[in-house]
Parts: sequence; structure tokens; C-alpha cells
Amino acid sequence: MFTPKYPTPDTAPPPTSAPAPAPASDPVASVPATASAAVAPVSNRPTIQLTPGTTLALVGGGTAVVLVVGAVLVSLLLAVAITGMSVAVVAVVLRSMLNQERNH
Repeated sequence: MFTPKYPTPDTAPPPTSAPAPAPASDPVASVPATASAAVAPVSNRPTIQLTPGTTLALVGGGTAVVLVVGAVLVSLLLAVAITGMSVAVVAVVLRSMLNQERNH
């Protein structure tokens, strides 16, 4: 149960470099072969483009979230403080009542 489980190593063959084209006597014929090798692979991940309106909406939404979370945290802190004060007042009242009973 506590022994580590290692993933299996990749079984894909190692990448091989493309063979260099043989020099041709016609220099025009070899141009397309070298031009196609220089093309970068195209990423299939979507890109996110932010417009000024989108940026303003994101900033406004973030500000609203921060204000709501702050209000909730402050109200929770206030509830804890009020509860603590009320428990302290009850403790003082009970202590004075018990002291009066002992004195009489």
C-alpha cells in the first residue's frame, strides 16, 4: 500500500531527424523541400484575446468578489466578537450570583 508506484516508461521510439536532401543539380527544384522543413507546428490550443471591455469586466468581477468575501469575513468576525462578549457578561453575572449565595 505504501510502496511507490512508478509509471511505465514511454514505449515510443526516439525521435529521428529527417534525412538531409541530396544535392540536386537544379537549384530551383530543392527550394520547396527546404521551405517546408522550416514551417513551425501549429498549436491546436485556443488563444484568449482580451478586449478593453473584457478586461474591464474581469476587473469589475474581481473587485466584486473581493468585496463580497471581505464583507462575509468581517461579519463572521463581528459575530465571534459579539458571542465572546456575551459569554463574558454571562460569566461575570454568574460569578456575582454565586458569590452572593456563598456570602448569605
